[in-house]
Amino acid sequence: MTNKKHRIIKIAAIVAGALILLELLLSVGLVFFAIGSFDGMENIPDAKRILSDEIRTRIEQNTAELKAETGKWLAEADITEVSITAADGAVLYADMLDTESHKWAILLHGYKRTRERVYNYGRFYAEKGFGLIMPDLRGHGKSGGPFIGMGWLDRPDIRQWAELIVSRDPEAEIVLHGVSMGGAAVLMASGEELPANVKCVVSDCAYSSVWEQFANVMQSYTGLPEFPLMYTASFFAKLLAGYSYDEASSVTQVTKSPLPIFFIHGSGDTFVKPYMAEKLYAAHPNGELEFVDGAEHGQAMYFDPQSYFDSVFAFIGKYINGEI
Repeated sequence: MTNKKHRIIKIAAIVAGALILLELLLSVGLVFFAIGSFDGMENIPDAKRILSDEIRTRIEQNTAELKAETGKWLAEADITEVSITAADGAVLYADMLDTESHKWAILLHGYKRTRERVYNYGRFYAEKGFGLIMPDLRGHGKSGGPFIGMGWLDRPDIRQWAELIVSRDPEAEIVLHGVSMGGAAVLMASGEELPANVKCVVSDCAYSSVWEQFANVMQSYTGLPEFPLMYTASFFAKLLAGYSYDEASSVTQVTKSPLPIFFIHGSGDTFVKPYMAEKLYAAHPNGELEFVDGAEHGQAMYFDPQSYFDSVFAFIGKYINGEI
């Protein structure tokens, strides 16, 4: 009987060890899948869309028109490539459009996207006389870094881009504008010490924290609970990439931010839930919040471009000198 009990205990220990090892390997795999660098060559599909035929048609028409107009602008715009070297040695690249005014915008793309994704936004700013910096965020496109920063590692990079502008134009007045992960990045940067030239922030469909966003996505797409995978994945993210999912919090950062922030979010967003915008807005004493009725994730501008930028420039105009 004793030998039988020993065998049972041994088998149980082997099974438990195998399960733990499997869970650890799965966690490491999830880290590389979720935040491994992205060169922009993959065809990464957009987030799941739940749209009516009417809204889908509207988005498609607006997107086609924007693409045509932006193409004309790009053909004539004097855009050059610039680079910075981050504190960790990663070389980061951006497109820059210079300006004769002192108005500047740093425009940041979303998760597993590249700088080309903000060209449509850049054209509207350029038509208002803004100079532009449009980076590939670290771990994306041409920019270095073995891991995606999810906004957290991008905080000091954004400061360096702002410092690059100031080195060229000491009188610069800078707007930070990001979409999705880029929106979270500008919020996270806003809680850090930035050049006084940074005047305000526009955050479009940002998540409240990396932990909350990844947990929501894991639950929605796999049905798996937070425990234990989120905890072990966060541990390995800290070990491998230098940050844990729970420390990368947009909410924590905006509570420290002295900058005015305009939060924009689609009311129909099924990827980054609208409640996150409300949570961020509630955490910031100097903010404004606008929901775009019916818009899905990252579609607020494409839903009605003119209305979107009317709101954006009305907000920015309160903090930037000169006519907008």
